[in-house]
Amino acid sequence: MENSNKEKYPARLKTFLESLNQYTDNSDRINLLIDYAEKFVPVPETIAVKPYAPENKIEYCESGAYAWTIKQPDNTFKFYFDIENPYGISAKATAKILDDTLSGETAENILKVPDDIIYQIFGQSLSMGKNLGLIGLILAIKIDVRKLMNEKENAATDLAKV
Repeated sequence: MENSNKEKYPARLKTFLESLNQYTDNSDRINLLIDYAEKFVPVPETIAVKPYAPENKIEYCESGAYAWTIKQPDNTFKFYFDIENPYGISAKATAKILDDTLSGETAENILKVPDDIIYQIFGQSLSMGKNLGLIGLILAIKIDVRKLMNEKENAATDLAKV
């Protein structure tokens, strides 16, 4: 990882990427990502139940991915995902990695993560369609974070008008 890019990554994501980069053998790296996919836990029913709302669906994701962003009282965020395709290994791995490394982070730290971090995780080996879907997961949570931050700003502005 380039030194100039280190500031773009929150600590847990940076640690994950550094650990991932230790795997120089491609099959070992793939096995690690499969392990992440196997640890994926779908969104709990306390957050969402099927059929999911269309606004939670990730555009372009071939695996039928959905994402939810919850703002925590301490102004950090918690992410939840569901992947409908039981064989959506790359989507499940990405969702697990994003939850593990970005849940509990501030908006500032989440929004500075490059959209194309998928290439750092998976390299150039995935199809364009898969890459678009996985990038869609990142974009979706960033859009949600921005919306939730704007709601807070709009509420403060509305309160100031009273």
